[in-house]
Amino acid sequence: MIRRSLPAAFALLLTLPVVAAPAEPQTLFNFVRPLDAVQVSTEQASLPQLTAEPTAEGEVLRRVLFNAGERPTLRLTPQSADWDWSQSGAMSLRIQNAMDWAISLDVQITSRDGKVLHSRIALPAGPAQTLLVPLAASSPLARGMRAGPPMPISVNGQRILLAETVSGELNAAQVSSVSLSLERPNAPQSVLLGRFGVQAADAAQQAAYHGIIDAWGQYSRGHWPEKIGSDQQLREAASREQAQLQAWLQKRPNQDRFGGLLEGPQFEAKGFFRTEKQAGRWYLVTPEGHPFYSLGVNAVSAWQSRTYVEGREAMFSALPKDGEELARYYGKSDSRSATGANRGRDFAQGRWFDFYQANLQRSYAQPCPPLVTPPLAASPAPAEQQASACPPAGLDAARWTAHSLDRLQAWGFNTLGNWSDDTLGAAQRMPYTVPLSISGDYATISTGLDWWGGVPDPFDPRFAMAAERAIAIASRDRRDDPWLLGFFADNELAWASPGSDAKARYALAYNTLRLTTDVPAKRAFLKLLRDKYRNQNGLSKAWGIQLSAWELMEDPGFEAPLPSAEHPQIEVDLQNFQRLFADTYFKTIADSLKWHAPNHMLLGGRFAITTPEAIAACAQYCDVMSFNFYTREPQHGYDFATLRALDKPLLISEFHFGSRDRGPFWGGVSEVYKEEERGPAYAHFLDKALEEPSIVGVHWFQYLDQPVSGRLLDGENGHLGLLGITDRPWQGFVEAVRKSNLQVAAKLLKANPAPTAPQL
Repeated sequence: MIRRSLPAAFALLLTLPVVAAPAEPQTLFNFVRPLDAVQVSTEQASLPQLTAEPTAEGEVLRRVLFNAGERPTLRLTPQSADWDWSQSGAMSLRIQNAMDWAISLDVQITSRDGKVLHSRIALPAGPAQTLLVPLAASSPLARGMRAGPPMPISVNGQRILLAETVSGELNAAQVSSVSLSLERPNAPQSVLLGRFGVQAADAAQQAAYHGIIDAWGQYSRGHWPEKIGSDQQLREAASREQAQLQAWLQKRPNQDRFGGLLEGPQFEAKGFFRTEKQAGRWYLVTPEGHPFYSLGVNAVSAWQSRTYVEGREAMFSALPKDGEELARYYGKSDSRSATGANRGRDFAQGRWFDFYQANLQRSYAQPCPPLVTPPLAASPAPAEQQASACPPAGLDAARWTAHSLDRLQAWGFNTLGNWSDDTLGAAQRMPYTVPLSISGDYATISTGLDWWGGVPDPFDPRFAMAAERAIAIASRDRRDDPWLLGFFADNELAWASPGSDAKARYALAYNTLRLTTDVPAKRAFLKLLRDKYRNQNGLSKAWGIQLSAWELMEDPGFEAPLPSAEHPQIEVDLQNFQRLFADTYFKTIADSLKWHAPNHMLLGGRFAITTPEAIAACAQYCDVMSFNFYTREPQHGYDFATLRALDKPLLISEFHFGSRDRGPFWGGVSEVYKEEERGPAYAHFLDKALEEPSIVGVHWFQYLDQPVSGRLLDGENGHLGLLGITDRPWQGFVEAVRKSNLQVAAKLLKANPAPTAPQL
């Protein structure tokens, strides 16, 4: 079939990148001219028309209607023998979304031995494209990043939609079926189909990533209002921002020097940050005794925007050459690890480049004046003296520090969140937080996913020593600093495994019992059980098992039974161990912190996946509980009835709303559809936080967008920031954030007005 295109289609294609063409496809079936070579079957779906229909671009395709239902499906199977696709790289299908909105299409390829490949396709509205589904598992992580570039792309005038994330496995020599389905559509949805077959995949996969990042670290194929096209444009934007910042700084609300509210409830000034509850609401209190609602930003840093380039050079269209001025921003690292965050990721070591710091130099470095030749009568200045008067351009850390603090204060923030540069807190312009980075050779317990690694074994004496060492280092020179809000204990420990079943809920306990008795946590668990049951007979009766000898529990691989109504002590024992584990962990840290920094608060463990036992222990030993909530509202992140019952102040230590229309390909953990929705989402989250009397602050993650090609740590590449890789703020979002932040004081005072003086 020869594709016909109208001028509208040509106009659209001009906006897409043009790259080398993939291999010609092998057609197995054509929905427009169906033959008996392939059997087509449907479930809650149909081909409502006997003939094909022309599209707006003049292409002829066949309509398939997916009805509302659980999973309407179209299935293709070979008429006789299985398909042998072992010499091909991808399944191909000409497809067009016939709706006016994007739909999610599930593609499943099955082989005779039961192996399955699966991919969920975001099928955009618009003209037809050729869908390519690789015949092996793949994902953007294989290219070193969390999410891949937008699809479709144009390949020699053809729209190609490459399925970038494919999971599972397949015996490509015995393919038995291909199915297309929608998951629970609440109304009928239509797609248009043409040729179905196989082809090579390498060319399309290479085309998808070729030259996608420009000289400034931006996505080269995208277009948005703040996109930079020249160094001069960078400098002009920086100049305009300075004028706006100064105007906004003049309009800051009336506060004490730490950012406390001068109106509203008053507290005793004790010289350091603390918490206090008044009239049913928890408050952070400044050293001067004023209420403080912590509006923070995480990762305010000029050093966290590096991205690996080694082995991926073809992705970058204009990297500096060695010896050029901006080559100073190259370096080398090794981020390989066995954590869940790095699972399946390639390109995790080698040479990196820092686009952010390079853009800072482009924006703010002053060119050296030309050398001046003195009059003949004057003594000529040595060449080295003239050179020293104009040092080489580079990152001006002092300027960056002052500028970043100006921004945060102008935008209504008052706290430096976790992982922010030390120089910012040292400037004594804004309260700051400090992470306790506890590391060492102590034992850890896996709960399954282990995103940042296993949970430290607090029963291991080496953990106590590592915690002591980390706290001593973190509190050095900060013991008497009134600007320090407090310390965070680790970040997002895997207290449980993802899922709602008992094995996930009690993964810490189950996995501890599977270990050897060389692990201190297992010995602690066995002691807890022996102290309660005395011998195997008591445990066997309580758990409903036949344990012939206590020593059998000491063997590796011991599998505890699932909780049941008939044997309630199983769950009680699992809970008791997990509470003992969490108590020991938080008490170890709290005791050490009280010794090294008695004036400062322990701000909790920045919970993500957690358990009631860990939360209760945190409430007992920490001054503030902290949660990373990636939800539309804080109340959607956890059961607040449980949290209210603990009666502790609570800090939202991370939240964000990202989108995919400003360069970076990932929309974050909590994603909105477009940039214009981020500001309203921020305002709504903050309003809901203010409604909760236990919440004492919220911290945005993070200051900067992540690199388009992925950060060093784990390849995350989200549009999450207040500003982009070019150091230019996202103007509309920043204005919305500032408006919301400046309303906090009035909303707090309205909910909790200052007591009036008695009439004399």
